[in-house]
Amino acid sequence: MITIPRATYRIQFRPGFGFADCRAILPYLVELGITHVYASPIFKARPGSIHGYDVCDHHALNPELGPPEEYEQLMAEVKRLGMGWVQDIVPNHMAVSGDNKMLVDVLENGPDSRYITFFDIDWHHPYKSMSGRMLAPFLGSYYSQVLENGEIRLGLDDDGFHVRYYDLRFPLRIDSYATILTWHIDPLRDTLGPENPEYVKLLGLLYNIKALGSEKRDQEHYDQISFIKRMLYEMYHTDESMCGHIDDAISAFNGLESEGEEDRYALLDALLAEQHFRLSYWKVAGQEINYRRFFSINDLISLRVEDEAVFHHTHKLVLDSIREKRIEGLRVDHIDGLFDPSSYLQRLRANAPDAYIAVEKILEGEEPLPGFWPVQGTTGYDFMNLVCGLFVDTRQETAFQRLYESFTGEKRTLAEITTDKKRDILRRHMAGDVDNLARQVNTVSSKDRKGFDITMATLRLAIGELLIQFPVYRTYISAKAFRPEDLGYIRTAVRATRRANPDLAFALDFLERFMLLEFDESMEEADRQEWLRFVMRFQQVTGPLMAKAMEDSAFYVMNRLVCLNEVGGDPGRFGIPAADVHAALARRRDNWPASMNATATHDAKRGEDARMRLAVLSELPDVWTESLAALRKASKGRKKRVAGRTVPDRNEEYFLYQTLLASMAFSAEEEGGFHERLESYLLKAMREAKEHTNWITPDERLEEASLSFASGLITQGPDEAFQKQFRPLFTRMARLGAVNSLSQTLLKITAPGVPDFYQGCELWDFSMVDPDNRRPVNYALREKMLSALRKSCAKDGCKAVSGFMENFEDGRIKLFLIWKALAARAGHARLFEEGSYVPLEFEGARKEMAFGYARTMDGESALTIVPRLFAKAAGEEARFPLGDFWQDSTVVLTGGVAFRDAFTGNTFAPGEPVYLRNALGTLPFALLIPDTEQ
Repeated sequence: MITIPRATYRIQFRPGFGFADCRAILPYLVELGITHVYASPIFKARPGSIHGYDVCDHHALNPELGPPEEYEQLMAEVKRLGMGWVQDIVPNHMAVSGDNKMLVDVLENGPDSRYITFFDIDWHHPYKSMSGRMLAPFLGSYYSQVLENGEIRLGLDDDGFHVRYYDLRFPLRIDSYATILTWHIDPLRDTLGPENPEYVKLLGLLYNIKALGSEKRDQEHYDQISFIKRMLYEMYHTDESMCGHIDDAISAFNGLESEGEEDRYALLDALLAEQHFRLSYWKVAGQEINYRRFFSINDLISLRVEDEAVFHHTHKLVLDSIREKRIEGLRVDHIDGLFDPSSYLQRLRANAPDAYIAVEKILEGEEPLPGFWPVQGTTGYDFMNLVCGLFVDTRQETAFQRLYESFTGEKRTLAEITTDKKRDILRRHMAGDVDNLARQVNTVSSKDRKGFDITMATLRLAIGELLIQFPVYRTYISAKAFRPEDLGYIRTAVRATRRANPDLAFALDFLERFMLLEFDESMEEADRQEWLRFVMRFQQVTGPLMAKAMEDSAFYVMNRLVCLNEVGGDPGRFGIPAADVHAALARRRDNWPASMNATATHDAKRGEDARMRLAVLSELPDVWTESLAALRKASKGRKKRVAGRTVPDRNEEYFLYQTLLASMAFSAEEEGGFHERLESYLLKAMREAKEHTNWITPDERLEEASLSFASGLITQGPDEAFQKQFRPLFTRMARLGAVNSLSQTLLKITAPGVPDFYQGCELWDFSMVDPDNRRPVNYALREKMLSALRKSCAKDGCKAVSGFMENFEDGRIKLFLIWKALAARAGHARLFEEGSYVPLEFEGARKEMAFGYARTMDGESALTIVPRLFAKAAGEEARFPLGDFWQDSTVVLTGGVAFRDAFTGNTFAPGEPVYLRNALGTLPFALLIPDTEQ
């Protein structure tokens, strides 16, 4: 039976916060109301990894998180406290690292490696330089320059011959050892004599190397290789003549023993040409590539997890942990990267029938999660954006668009920006992926008369344009299943591509048949399989392209209201009407009632409370317009000219002001390195936007000028021009945004789904994008605050709660809300897990400013009531609690029992209208649960 978590808490394990640290905070999490630790990857990763997604060994825990005994103690404490564990797993990719022994084995042994089928590498690439070799695009400059600069060095250690490029180590194939060891062997023989025992050993070693030519992957083969390496290393360290010979050979191959005018690096160049890898400039991967990456990150290589052997090897430890009841749930990272996500999930479910499974999936607009996936839901991006949209005033879109265009001059739509970014990313980073797809189509089109005249150049262009026009992250067509919507997404993409490129109509007609799998009846089965394989490969490319173009680029350019620029969000949709939110939550309850309700994740663009501050701006376009004019005037003269351009430009300036409003702490004392954090964030934002600078060719003069502008504003004293204009606006946004944040938190806990809390967010979260949102959390402070709350409520029944809003800046009110709401959820677990969803109806002058719903089951109800879109009506000096603000507005309570507010203890009679000034008079939110004492 699947155990559904009542509340999860995301822990970001890293060096500095390991197993022992997590164990220490478990009692605090239990007191808060958390039932499940939700852990970032804990398997052996690249040394120093701060996230764990660069896995090197699925069979080992990360030693940087602590020794095995600390992990055992942690899991024992989890069990003792009655908690559960949801583990984040990474099935799509691994690190390209010397610590990835499987990949090292492949690079050393090539087709003889026992792991030859594990990685998604095209060993039969038509380019001769990559046929039978994996491209290794890790050089900082062109191969010839790096080689001739002596940066690639041959060496020998206890694991054999290798080449190094700074910290990277690449093993040589075993038969290449003979090339090195026989270099100038005649002088060695003449010196030692043919009967010399050490020389005879060398001949025996060379014989063993030659005898390894057979293609074996059994243990005997590996034992022989190990014997050769041990024998070589022993000879090197025990015989002076052999040591000298090998050292001389290494020096010669490294160009240190050149003779005359001959090419000093010819030996090493020829040796590298023999290997199962091809070292190249890292930029080459953008144009030519024969292995699949995680997005366009060269040092993360994808796995062929669709292979059953690969699946079982990479999942053994985690599945064993599930069978042993150590792990109860799984978060599947980057499900869209897999060749066949549906089959993968079916296999995962078959091996973990009782596990709670959530997938990291970005859904565009009304796109549904595939209903045939055997999962509980997503990791919550959809919920995060749904709730944010609720607090954005849709009625102000026209005014907001007008002021944005007026201030920045930016008139491009999100679709136009994304199209431009997709085209640029395809050209710079993914041309090799397009080329591989075109070759795959070409193998079949040459057999189809409708494709005879479609050239490779046309195929590349048509496929690229089709990728650019694709409307969602990916489709899920496979041999076994697909969503009905998938065919519609493909047809939409083809139509849009045809409109934009009428000269490609013939090729697009052909590709549409491919994509929709419209086979001719006479087509041979092998060709049908090739069509299907193309479609499934195409589906693996659309997601990375969309993510890089939209999330990692367009979202830093389309800055109209950046709280909407969130992972899985749509900045082009200015808010979501309350009725649409109700409909979405009702569908969630019916279809995915155990999906995660997240409001912050490690992938989020900004903190959950930062977004809620910015949502307030949507209600006040007039105030924002006036403020922008004042802020621009106050910062006049601080910009610089760089290469004929004013820096920062208007759009970057607009982005900066929103960032300051969103991310600054309530007081200067709380800032804690904000200056440095802001500079790091702005630098990343500029490079991600790719408008005037980027990661590949950064314009450092422009960047420095922009950062200097921002620094000059935030380091001003309170009486200086910019701060005098900024602070009043900030104070108002911070105060109103706090109410939005509290509402968002309560909705997360009571709406259909599993409430998820990102580490540290039980207090205010104004963080920026990673790595800023992975900063250490002060758990001692949180434990102290929760303990004080418990003592206070035990003493006076939470009578002091009214003071929490007067001093909301300290975050106690948010911690209090989470603690009490989770307790209410625990007390009525089935109601919140299975209860129906019924929108509440409000009456009175302020009815449009309230949002709420009832969770009902077996005659029992729990009612959630929160304010929204009240900023203008509340006035510039809005104070808490809101009280009389609600005038005569009411809500009718459902059910035939009395209700009690889970936070204040106030009671309400059944079946009578409740005035919102009473329900929301002490605190600006309410959770009315059955009053069992009545």
